[in-house]
Amino acid sequence: MRQISSLLQGLARSLSVGRERRGDGGEGKAAAPAVLRTSGTVWGEGSETFAAVCSRRGEKGTNQDCSIVWEGFGCQEDTIFCGIFDGHGPWGHYVAKAVRDSLPASLLCHWQEALALASLIDGGEKKLSDCRFDLWEQSYAAACAAVDEELRRSRRLDAVNSGCTALSVVKQGDLMVVANVGDSRAVLATASDDGAALAAVQLTVDFKPNLPQEKERIRRCNGQVYCHADEPGLHRVWGPGRDSPGLAMSRAFGDYSVKDYGVISAPEVTQRRITSRDQFVILATDGVWDVLSNEEAVQIVAGTPEREKAAKRLVECAVRAWRRRRRGIAVDDCSAICLFFHSPTS
Repeated sequence: MRQISSLLQGLARSLSVGRERRGDGGEGKAAAPAVLRTSGTVWGEGSETFAAVCSRRGEKGTNQDCSIVWEGFGCQEDTIFCGIFDGHGPWGHYVAKAVRDSLPASLLCHWQEALALASLIDGGEKKLSDCRFDLWEQSYAAACAAVDEELRRSRRLDAVNSGCTALSVVKQGDLMVVANVGDSRAVLATASDDGAALAAVQLTVDFKPNLPQEKERIRRCNGQVYCHADEPGLHRVWGPGRDSPGLAMSRAFGDYSVKDYGVISAPEVTQRRITSRDQFVILATDGVWDVLSNEEAVQIVAGTPEREKAAKRLVECAVRAWRRRRRGIAVDDCSAICLFFHSPTS
């Protein structure tokens, strides 16, 4: 399995040299990588999907957010992988990058294994199209568990009191699979019946410790959930009889100091069939959602004339909102991916 993962990561690196196009707002198209790990845009040759990415460091030090867009995921022209990762703790930026680099390849390995196994059922008579989501769901669960275990065994990274969240989507044709570990959020923009307005549809749950089902699991594992005196309204996970480190989400990679107390890396995996009404999906870290509503984010992206600037404008609006609405509080890292489903003329 480790050899296959290495081969797939090598494939991703080889694809990163100029296989597809990029819209840069200038005259014509400039070359862009098939695997994008920084701010920028990805527009595959012959593809209607277009992704704009932006990340901006806050006022707390190193930017612990990172992202990846892999066009042609699994060497399939109709498939794209988008992931956004938010690190926390002293080693959070390293943990986030490690998960970003490992999760897509691990997911692809497990998906190919599940696909091969499913094709053998009933002598290959089972229609794989009927169980595509089930295969992705199984693959995500296995991949997240494998990545978290690999991180635990790592001698290069100290993830005891550091970790990261992970939000990703796989769009394969008209099927979009969403997997969430933590408190980043995916929001879909879809047109109303008359097409006159866009509605914001939240696709994920912000996994905070005070959610009833999360809090119950944490307490069953002898963990505690409460707000510190100097952080009213901010619920954290604490170990029994401990006053640190205190984790502000209930699911994450790493954070092994509280993994025995109900914090898990298991993803919530859901699906959405993309229709002509669905226009784009926003993936953003909590730095964006702490100050912008779903509806505000959708309107900002929809109101940006040039798609390649959509993620940048969304992040800029979030930074301004931090300074306007949360004066005296350090601006958090803000990162976003805007994935458009249809070409501008459709």
